[in-house]
Amino acid sequence: MAWRSSQALLQRESSSKIWARAPLLSRGVTTCNSPPTTTQDTSDVLLQTKNGEAIFAGLSTKELVRTLFNLHLVAYEPMVDLSLKVLTSPMMRYALFQVPVNQVVKRTAYSHFCAGENVEEASRTLQRMWELGLRGILDYSSEDATDNKSCDKNLEKFIQVVQQTNQLPQGSVSTSCVKISAICPIQLLERVSNLLRWQHMHKEFKLPWKQDVIPFLAAESPTYHVTSPPDPLTKDEETDLALAHERLSKLCKTCEQEGLPLLIDAEYSSVQPAIDYIIYVAAAEFNKGSWPLIYGTMQAYLKDSFSRLQFAVKGSHERGLSYGVKLVRGAYITRENELASSLRAPSPIHSNIEGTHRCYDSCATFMLEQAANGDGAVVLATHNMDSGRKAAAKAQELGLSRRDPRVQFAQLKGMADMLSLSLAHAGFRVSKYLPFGPVPEVIPYLVRRAEENRGLLGNTVHERQAIRAELRRRLLQA
Repeated sequence: MAWRSSQALLQRESSSKIWARAPLLSRGVTTCNSPPTTTQDTSDVLLQTKNGEAIFAGLSTKELVRTLFNLHLVAYEPMVDLSLKVLTSPMMRYALFQVPVNQVVKRTAYSHFCAGENVEEASRTLQRMWELGLRGILDYSSEDATDNKSCDKNLEKFIQVVQQTNQLPQGSVSTSCVKISAICPIQLLERVSNLLRWQHMHKEFKLPWKQDVIPFLAAESPTYHVTSPPDPLTKDEETDLALAHERLSKLCKTCEQEGLPLLIDAEYSSVQPAIDYIIYVAAAEFNKGSWPLIYGTMQAYLKDSFSRLQFAVKGSHERGLSYGVKLVRGAYITRENELASSLRAPSPIHSNIEGTHRCYDSCATFMLEQAANGDGAVVLATHNMDSGRKAAAKAQELGLSRRDPRVQFAQLKGMADMLSLSLAHAGFRVSKYLPFGPVPEVIPYLVRRAEENRGLLGNTVHERQAIRAELRRRLLQA
């Protein structure tokens, strides 16, 4: 089924040149162990990151003060530690304790990182982003469903959110998003992942339910999760897997009708093979047109990410499919390292942050080249200013239009606003992830963000300095 929304995208957003197809991998291929293709340093011209007056021109002084206050809070580790203890305390089961805590959370971390308690509140946040030149990705934060009933309930909510986007300013929502663990029981994802890993190691191992899809495991992919042949899926498990395929298909059809691409998040390695498999089954149906409807996610902190990315692009091309991917660094470092250590296996994550940076930039360069050839589309989800600069410069070097829907940037609400606004001012398409939902339901999301992104939350010194400088400038001019 071709994606009918390619024309809708062009009408809703802006016309862009569709580049002629060229053979894949025709350009020099970089690896994660070598620096990406060098580019002439035009980043300082493209992104005026040192001009605080221009970057923050659209933000009121009140908004800047509130942002600075919240950034100081999340950068102060003792405060983060205390908050995590309170939010995960057994006392949160009691209303007398929970209600005042939720009120404090709503006025601080929740208001900074989340868009509102429902679609109506989220739409007002989205409208503000739109005024600043940013789009939004409405993120109904739900995951780790345990049964079909909860999966069906989550699907209804995802579909409702997609359908309600047509009530928002035209073009203000760039994509929808979902976690497969919200529409497929988590235990089943673990079972399917282990079976897929075992088949990857033993090609003769048969999986009668498995469809022929794009390769999603590489030679470097970790297999320590399984050490003996897993039991085959039961009939009930096969039925549940088919239901998961149906749920994703229903969501894709809704996105297709609304002309809205669908970003599917990556998760932790114990379930990622099953997630990729389910994504690629749907991609075989919905990515047949010139534009991808479905975007999977690659986490550059994984050692096998560049190889898997190459497989995905090559496999899509061979099957006549368009390929879309969201590139992130990764958000499950603690979990991955602890699991590998418990199994006495090497960590699947690069041994240092420099390795992750190199891999991210190599993946970004590779996908920008595919986009320039008309062979792929990429959402560069990064909070790293250097990666943003390099990607912007590479896009310009390749002749990619800054309004081309094949190249987009994204950051979480409340994080890396300097990068988001700098890219938007330079003319690139930029979206902010806008998680929403009632405060008690979103608290687990906030806890995970704090636990997994502790270093990132604390590394806001340059943004805080820029905000203080702009506030000082406004005060002196008052």
